[in-house]
Amino acid sequence: MPAKDGTYTADLLQVVRGFLMGGADIIPGVSGGTVALILGIYERLVRAISRVDGTLFGLIRHGEWKQAVHYLDLRFLVTLGIGIGLGIISLAGLMHYLLLEQRTFTLAAFYGLIAASSWLVALMVDRWRFLEWVFLIAGGAFAYWLVGLPLLHTPPDNSGYLFFCGAVAICAMILPGISGAFILLLLGKYVEITGLIKGVLHGEVSTSILMTIGIFALGCLTGLLTFSKLLKWLLTHYSSVTMATLCGFMIGSLRKLFPFQKDLTPEITELKHKIYINQNFAEINVQTELIPAIIIAILAAAFVIMLSWLSKTKVDPEIIEESPS
Repeated sequence: MPAKDGTYTADLLQVVRGFLMGGADIIPGVSGGTVALILGIYERLVRAISRVDGTLFGLIRHGEWKQAVHYLDLRFLVTLGIGIGLGIISLAGLMHYLLLEQRTFTLAAFYGLIAASSWLVALMVDRWRFLEWVFLIAGGAFAYWLVGLPLLHTPPDNSGYLFFCGAVAICAMILPGISGAFILLLLGKYVEITGLIKGVLHGEVSTSILMTIGIFALGCLTGLLTFSKLLKWLLTHYSSVTMATLCGFMIGSLRKLFPFQKDLTPEITELKHKIYINQNFAEINVQTELIPAIIIAILAAAFVIMLSWLSKTKVDPEIIEESPS
């Protein structure tokens, strides 16, 4: 009986850890991977994900279910996944509300979070040679151009694009310093996903909503099992160039998070249908908008740096490329 109690306590602890990761994952600029590092479960998580391989499928094919469960570390993944889901659900509605009602200061916080995160990603580059600087600039220029496209202001409303967004955003889980929620924000689907979660919590459940969430979840699963392997390969063979490119991408993407925006559709109450444009600096009130926004951005940046300090590590890509023993 004590062993069982100990097991249940360990399960509860994993749920709590997952909750903290999920809460981080819903905030653009805060990396769930960084939280996993702080909590001491990052290596175990990446190892478990990497074990969705031929060995696992061989065990399943031969009916060796117990060995397969042990090999995959399934109990750990399930309890952690439950916690992540609870964390995301708990904060999704709040983030949706803040973007609608306190947009300037919320975007200012996001700006500080991403700016600090890009600096931390830059620290992951082993050596800054000419090639790394080229890819940093190229990544920044590409992101700056990409987030300005009209397509991302009114993203496609179809299942294929939603699936793609889930597949790309989930890859941030294996990259401390990169935020999956930020990727969704850039792709124009963050508001929709948080809105759906908020709606479900308020009893707005329909076949259409469940299908949308299911497609997004399937994209996440696919990305975790496929794109994550590509990222692992890139980090194994081209670590410095990959991280320099990601750093540039994050810096260029800050264009999307300019805090001072004008609402062109005040008559619309649903956030995903609203249209905003950037204000001119002459229109920004220094006392009530600019100074508070700068303070919030600085505090948000300090929060990310504190998280990095707590993790007591500069992310080593070799952790990500670790293969199961």
